[in-house]
Amino acid sequence: MELKSVKMNIPEGTNIIIGQTHFIKTVEDLYEVLIGSVPGIKFGLAFNEASQERLVRVEGNDEELKKVASENALAIGAGHTFVILLKEAFPLNVLNAVKNCPEVCSIFCATANPVEVIVVETELGRGILGVVDGETPVGVEKDENVRVRKEFLRKIGYKR
Repeated sequence: MELKSVKMNIPEGTNIIIGQTHFIKTVEDLYEVLIGSVPGIKFGLAFNEASQERLVRVEGNDEELKKVASENALAIGAGHTFVILLKEAFPLNVLNAVKNCPEVCSIFCATANPVEVIVVETELGRGILGVVDGETPVGVEKDENVRVRKEFLRKIGYKR
């Protein structure tokens, strides 16, 4: 058994969602979920088959994001893994719909931060053990940090 860290390519202004699913139908179902969730969304979606042809299946409405999503999925190399890259939307806008897709088993991350996927490789193949999402915290927020956080969330309309 071997452990690997696989860095994800997340283009500027893009968010990434990485998850696990169980059926080839997922690639089309997630396309429908995403395209129906946010008007004007741009995305690329890649899904790693785990049996038969074992191809990276690709959908989306943005050619560059489709290309990068498929490169990320291939680099991870774990069966039944999917990678979504989003522009003109945030994971917050689509995450519940993605999680409610019947084939989706779990979500590893949904972020714009730098991401490393921790992969285990055995004789059978690869699997995702987890992800490193962003950097290590440097301390605990103080009153001023709380004030700034609350003001920001209200300014952008996520809280009242």
